[in-house]
Amino acid sequence: MSDNMLSKAPSKEQEAIEERDEHLALANGMSPEERSKLERKLLWKLDARFVLLVLLYIINYIDRSNMSSARTKGMEKDLGVSDTQFDVLLSILYVGYITMQIPSNMFVQYSGRPSLFLPACVFIWGGISAATGAVKSFGPAIVVRLLLGVAECSFFPGSILLLASWYTKRELGKRITLLYCGSLISNAFGPLIAAGILGTMEGKGGVRAWQWLFYIEGGLTMAMAIVAVLILPDFPHNSRHFSKAELELAQLRMTEDVGTKDDTKVSTWTAFKFAVTDYKLWHMALALTSMVIGLSFNQFFPQLTKTLGYNNTQSLLLCAPPFAFAAIVAFLVSRDSDKRQERFWHIAVPQMFGIVGFVIAMTTHTFAPRYISLFLMAGSYSGFVVFYAWVTSTFARPAMSRGVAIAGVNAFSQLGNITGAYIFPARWGKSYRNSYAICIACFAFSMALCAAHRWNLARLNRKLAKRDEAEQLSGPEAHGDVQAMDHLAAFPVGFRYVL
Repeated sequence: MSDNMLSKAPSKEQEAIEERDEHLALANGMSPEERSKLERKLLWKLDARFVLLVLLYIINYIDRSNMSSARTKGMEKDLGVSDTQFDVLLSILYVGYITMQIPSNMFVQYSGRPSLFLPACVFIWGGISAATGAVKSFGPAIVVRLLLGVAECSFFPGSILLLASWYTKRELGKRITLLYCGSLISNAFGPLIAAGILGTMEGKGGVRAWQWLFYIEGGLTMAMAIVAVLILPDFPHNSRHFSKAELELAQLRMTEDVGTKDDTKVSTWTAFKFAVTDYKLWHMALALTSMVIGLSFNQFFPQLTKTLGYNNTQSLLLCAPPFAFAAIVAFLVSRDSDKRQERFWHIAVPQMFGIVGFVIAMTTHTFAPRYISLFLMAGSYSGFVVFYAWVTSTFARPAMSRGVAIAGVNAFSQLGNITGAYIFPARWGKSYRNSYAICIACFAFSMALCAAHRWNLARLNRKLAKRDEAEQLSGPEAHGDVQAMDHLAAFPVGFRYVL
């Protein structure tokens, strides 16, 4: 690697990699019993700290989606906005969310301090969310929602990047699902919290109930951010709260998982080019975008439960069971996916059940089948969370490129949320046949793209196997250098993509 390349590399990363090389031999010298005991302790400490990410993600989605609950208590009328303008308020958040994700994830990797950066973003979005309660018209509401998207953009891709830096590919899918269960739990209990606030706070202190909803939930978010600074770890080479032996073992685990050390000396610009010139990134981004459009019913869930014929409070309460069910299903599906090291079918089958739910909702108006259809729709989220584990294993090295890929795929997919904000207009209720037809088409297209991606990874695995066989005869060659932009040669002997 050239001196010019090293000069562009993050200085903190350079220092850490040099220290790691000096001490990694200690972890290699442990007996199997000592390593197993230390590894269990390490994973326990990691899981205990990362529980906070789940709690923060619950708050994140509550802050992002509480406008739908506020709408049922007069927010739309008080702001003087039309049905279309309110849809714009829902979708404008994703404009800010999309534009800043890749720079944010690159900064997280560059700084080496996600324990400070992520909580700072959480604190800022909590303040902006609280400010939403003070808006009086469409213009200020647009500005606040746009800024909320900018503030929130770092959390989910940054959290996945952090998890992928500590957990192996056999452990990661389950942890990403537990993180995303925060979203599903927020869909289950967010409406319950909203029902409590909206049902009891109307007129208190001369403030509308929907305003109290933003003030209370935004304040809770800011308090959680302060706690997060004290608990969240950084990366395996520089984190607080862990012993020297634990950090060395954490680095060794990740080296063993891919077959090579993570090249943190790669410059930011080189890593960025390496990620964005990989066609697999754009293929996966398009597949996830199509899936997200199919999942857009989530933005309108209180609206959909209201078609079951109950009042406002009862409709909000009916939101909870489908997403509680979805959280359980997502955990079981991702756990099985990790165990079998298989991704495609664990993504496609939940979407198939979601399509069944859409068809039921389109063809009946009675309570029981329509409510069951909401369970099937919510359960399709399990494929969504497994997809992110597929992204991290497809773009395993180097660390900065993995961060760009995670953020890039996630950011691009938010175009689906912008589109999805317009496919459930009130005039298409109460059956929403047109909306569900769009969801079915998007799920089908997503599954087709995922099938093509699986076929392509199988083809690349065959090429990797042939390369490894050839090297057994001709002698080993160096792998892992990304400077030549050869995405296949960047991986070591023995590496295989997860299908």
